[in-house]
Amino acid sequence: MKFQPWPKRDPNKNYFKVPNEVFHIGLSYPEISIYCYLLSIEDRETYQCYPSYKTIGKALGMSENTVSKYVRSLEEKGLIRTEPTMVRSKDGRPLNGNLLYTICPIQAAIELFYERQLTELELAAERQRVAKLLQKQESPA
Repeated sequence: MKFQPWPKRDPNKNYFKVPNEVFHIGLSYPEISIYCYLLSIEDRETYQCYPSYKTIGKALGMSENTVSKYVRSLEEKGLIRTEPTMVRSKDGRPLNGNLLYTICPIQAAIELFYERQLTELELAAERQRVAKLLQKQESPA
């Protein structure tokens, strides 16, 4: 019997791809963790999933409030979109359901990241220009 140190795995099952750009657009480690978790459970055809904050928090060792904070941050950065859902209780009353997460194309998030960086650079350049003008006005001629 031949010893096999690693079991043979199907390369297409039980794996998910994470775009390399995720590590270069200024995400914090909790944001990367939540984004990767959502990627791992998304429907590969619709790019959607609907875990609760509690489910995400339990999987990643975070509180529901922390998950909520970083989900909003991922939304602001253009990586995901969320939509509220409704469910019906047993007696027919409508109740709030989990959020429906849609994983957005990574290219849009990259463009948004670079636009924000460019805006910050333009603001910094403007501040420097104003500071030089002020310095010239204050110094005796």
